[in-house]
Order: sequence, then structure tokens, then C-alpha cells
Amino acid sequence: MKIIRALIATLALWAGPALAQDEEPTLTPEQAAELAARPLPPVETHGATLTESDVAAFSDGLIPASLRRDDMAGLVVVVVKDGQILFHKGYGFADVSARKPVDPARTLFRPGSVSKLFTWTAVMQLVGQGKIDLDADVNRYLDFAIPPAFGKPVTMRELMTHTAGFEETLRPLLLGNPASLEPLDSVLKGALPARIFPPGEVPSYSNYGATLAGYIVQRVSGEPFDSYIQHHIFAPLGMAQATFVQPLPKALAGDMAKGYMLASGPPTPFEMISMGPAGGLSASGDDMARFMLAHLGDGAYDGRRILSPEMTVRMHAVALQVFPHLLPMAHGFYRDDRNGWVVLEHGGDTGVFHSLLALIPKARVGIFLSVNSTGKDGGSSRLRGAYLRGFMDRYFPRVPGASAPTLKSALADGQKVSGDYALSRRGDSTFMRLLSLISPVTVSVDDKGSLIVSALTDAAGNPKHWREVAPMVWEEVDGNSRVEAIMRDGKVFEIGADDFGPIVALQPAMQGLAGLFLFFATFAVLALAVLFWPIKAILRWRYERPLALTGWPRRVYSLARVTALLDIVFLAGFPLLLLTLTGHLASLPPSIDYAFRAVQLVGLIGVLATPIPVLNFVYALRDRGRVWWTKVTDGLLALAAVAVVWFAFSLNLLTIGLRF
Repeated sequence: MKIIRALIATLALWAGPALAQDEEPTLTPEQAAELAARPLPPVETHGATLTESDVAAFSDGLIPASLRRDDMAGLVVVVVKDGQILFHKGYGFADVSARKPVDPARTLFRPGSVSKLFTWTAVMQLVGQGKIDLDADVNRYLDFAIPPAFGKPVTMRELMTHTAGFEETLRPLLLGNPASLEPLDSVLKGALPARIFPPGEVPSYSNYGATLAGYIVQRVSGEPFDSYIQHHIFAPLGMAQATFVQPLPKALAGDMAKGYMLASGPPTPFEMISMGPAGGLSASGDDMARFMLAHLGDGAYDGRRILSPEMTVRMHAVALQVFPHLLPMAHGFYRDDRNGWVVLEHGGDTGVFHSLLALIPKARVGIFLSVNSTGKDGGSSRLRGAYLRGFMDRYFPRVPGASAPTLKSALADGQKVSGDYALSRRGDSTFMRLLSLISPVTVSVDDKGSLIVSALTDAAGNPKHWREVAPMVWEEVDGNSRVEAIMRDGKVFEIGADDFGPIVALQPAMQGLAGLFLFFATFAVLALAVLFWPIKAILRWRYERPLALTGWPRRVYSLARVTALLDIVFLAGFPLLLLTLTGHLASLPPSIDYAFRAVQLVGLIGVLATPIPVLNFVYALRDRGRVWWTKVTDGLLALAAVAVVWFAFSLNLLTIGLRF
């Protein structure tokens, strides 16, 4: 799961109540004005009193130890409440070598996909002005066409809920060379991903979709995207330490925190994100507080408005709910309800920055946290999750209630959904499809009828257990998150989980563990053939027993081993390069394209040479002088070579275009 976890580090959400899509609120102008002016009553939380000193003690007790333990450089955390900053603090260093501390008011962090909330806010501004229709074909607003698929167009609502059906791509997102940053239209036109799902049916998180929305903002408003955000969000809110401009303007460059994989290692270069509306923001903690306060203040902060009260309520309301019993999706925000409280959230990850923004609208509380290091074994993700979980349990604890009984059908229904699955956030038409093969998600049921999902574990890394409380709906044992399966024609169509959030789902894997076993078995046969080739030659030389083959059989025997070597490089090259890619997104090597092409060239030669191991097996069968085990090994080698051909085409490893 290492690669998949690296790709979906932002996807962690939990259970809670939800509204149906047709419950999206509408307000009259009079109601909106009344909403903005009325005083809000105090909220009863039943937890610890949320004060500056208590939050300071809570934060100081958790964060410094985590930074030291997991080798992370620095962190900023801001908590807002009732229209003002309640607590803000920088921990550790913005620059380790210079011993420069994190300043919550000045130090810039890269919030990653939290940037999308600014894009979606801009969209809702234009919706409020009647310039964008959430349910219209987005081609209405574009100067190029998103081709129709599954008989349906793409709408802005589907972009905001990540259900447009786009496949996952990595290559167009992060760039290693600042000179290669292209205009939005060039990025979008050159990186149009395939649509692999019918729109509105399968949640599949998409950076491309968010970038497309940002380009629509640019075209509809007539302003470049970063200028629009500056004029219509940053300036009204007084966010002087925030920008979407890349590279950073000189006035802000000196305040940028350096990013690290590990604090003990070297800093990485400034991350150039070509899909800026999806993740290109740089901002200080205090400026992110102003943005949160505007959303918690019915669209306004300090007398300056970025959204009308009506549009603010609408943005926070449910936009789509694919799974009836799981958390819904708001207009750009994830719903991450905890302990009975509605929580609006968005996470963000670049190569080395890892962030979280969460709003508790009813309590008028918001949290922003950002770390400038990945840390040991993803320590930043653990810290991020632990902070929000601890914060909610301390200040907004769960009120115990009666639990629904486990259904008698639990074991039978668990067996129906047991199997191997792939994440919906995947690439199907590119060699990214390999990730689904090498990192399958397994759903199983124990003898007590409890469901187990291999990708879902608790804070200690132990598998979670889920009990069935409604037909095809499972609730976490000793928790309140849920898993739900949607069935079609008696078979699983997709499985959702509150822990995944409303932005990704599981679908039955085409190959599953059987395909993974075949992949490793194929690799093992090829590796053994190549390994024993020189060993056997040395033994024959040592005991003066030369190879008893001559002519074409001898040549084919040697060429079959050369083919096996090529196939090994081919099969091992892609996983290794993908690991390199996901582990160094912050400094993507410019040579990565050449490396992928080199592996493909080796693979093409190996595929074209497949008849050689087959011919070698034919020679072996005809040669009565060969012992039976050499014939078996030659047969296995021939089968492995044929399997390589199957993997090459079924996983799209050999492609004319280089898209990933």
C-alpha cells in the first residue's frame, strides 16, 4: 500500500449525518441579510473549555514531541473562534540550517490541495453573480472541448464533487524546472485525461478537474486566475502573505519556509505546481485564519465580504451524496463529521508540505495546520490526523448513544463483498494502471461477520473491524465511521468508506491478488533463469562438463536468458520509477521521462523477443538428451515470457504517448 498511500495522503474522512442533494438551501435576500446580522447563541460542547491557554497546552503537549520523533522541521497551527484568532503558533524551523523559526504571521507554507478551497470559493462567487451554472455543461465556458463520455457532459457540480470521471494523472501536476511552467490553457489542453467513469456516479479525486474549474474562473471573469484570487479573495480579506504566483514574488520569497523530506536532510527546491488552482497556493498561517473566519462569518471577515450569506450557506451545503449512508460532499469541502458535529474539511499534500483545514460551522471554530516536512514513515500525516482527532475529542467529545444491533445477515453479506479492489482514483489508460495491480485493497470478513478493509487501520496500524448495522452498511467497532457497498445485478459496483472520504471509492479489481501473484511469480521465474545462467556456466567449467548444445539450440538457449534479463528490467523498472516519482514529487527529476522511455524500449525489445524462449522450450522438448527438470524450467521460462507480453498490454506499459 506504500505507493497508494503516497498518492492519497489527503483522503482521510469519518462518519456522520448527511443531507440529500435536493435539500440544498436557498435564501431570499431578506433572509440572507438577517442571517448575516443576527448574533449567534453560545454552543454547548460538553468538552473542555476552548480557550487560548488550553489550546496552547494541548498543542504544546503533542506537536514538539512529534516533530522530534519523526524528524520534521517545522509546523504552523492556527485555531479561530467566534470571529477572531484564538491561538496561533509556529513550532520548529522554517529553515533548519539558518535556525529560522516559524512565524505564524509571516512564514509561508504550501497548503497543497487546500488551495482548491480558494478555487471553489471563486466559483461560488461567480455562481452568485449568475455567470456560472453549476449544472451546465462546462464546455459552455471553455475554448476547447471536453469530449462527451458515457452519453453525458461534465458539469461544474461534478468538478466540485470529484465525480466528473477523470482518471488519475501525476506528470502534469508538479514540475522540477521553473522555466517549464505553462499557461493554464496549455496545461489543460495538453494533459486532458481519459474519462473512465460515468459522471456523477463514482467519486474519484481529480487535480485536473479543480484546475479546469480555475481556468473557467479565469475565462468567465476575464482575469488571470492568480490575479482574480488576489483581487477578489486575498485583498478583501487583507491576506498580504498569500499568493498563487509561481515562482514567488520577491517581496514574499524571503518568508517562504523550506521544505524537507526529513529535517535532518537537505531542503528541497520550491515546488512548481503547474496545475495552480489545484495546489499552487503559498500562505501564512494567519492569512489562512482570515480565510477560515470569512467562511465561518457568513462570507465576511472584518467587514469585508467575499461571499454573500446565501452563497456561503449554499457552498457549505451538500452538493452530492453517492453513498446514502456515508458522508456527503459539499461544494468543494469534504464532509468529515466527527462526534456528532458537522466538520467541513480539506487536506493538502505537496511533495514535502502536508496541511489540513477544518471548519466546525456550528461552533464557529476553524483549524489550520501545516508541516514543512514529510517525516519518518509519513509522520506528518500521523501528526495531522492525531491533532484533529485529539482536538475534537477534547473540545467536542462524542455524546454516547445507543448503537444499532448487528444484522443476522452480517456473515453472508460480508462474504458477498469480500474480494480484491482497486481505488477509483487511478489511471486506467496509462501505465499508472500498474499501481492498482501492485497495491490491491482486500475486503474480507472474519468468522464473526466483521468486515475488514486492508487499507483502513487505526492510529496504531491495526486493522479496523466493521459490523453490519443495515443492509450493506457497516459501522466501525468502537467508532462511528461507516462502510457501504452499492450493489448492481447482485454484484458489488463500488464500496465507499467514511475513512476514505466522499472523494474516492473502491471498485472490484480486474486482476486482484491473483494478478499480483502472477506478476511476482513471473518475475521470480525470470530472475531465477538469469541467476542460474552464470552459476551453471561456472559449475560446468569447474567440473569440465561443457554445455551439450551446439548450433541454433545453443544460440536460442543463450538468447532466451538475454530475453529474460530484458523482461526483468522491464517489470522491475516501472514500479521502481513510480516509487521514485511518488517519493520525489517536490523535486521531480527532469530525466524521469527519459527513464520511463528507456524502460519501455527495453520492454519492447523483450516483448518482440518472446518467440525465442518459446522456441527454446520447443528445442528442449525435442531433445531426448535433456533431463526432465531442464525441460520444466525452459517451459516455465517460456510461460513467463508470454506473461510479460500480457502484462505489457493489459497494464498499458507500452504506449506511444508518455502520459502518467
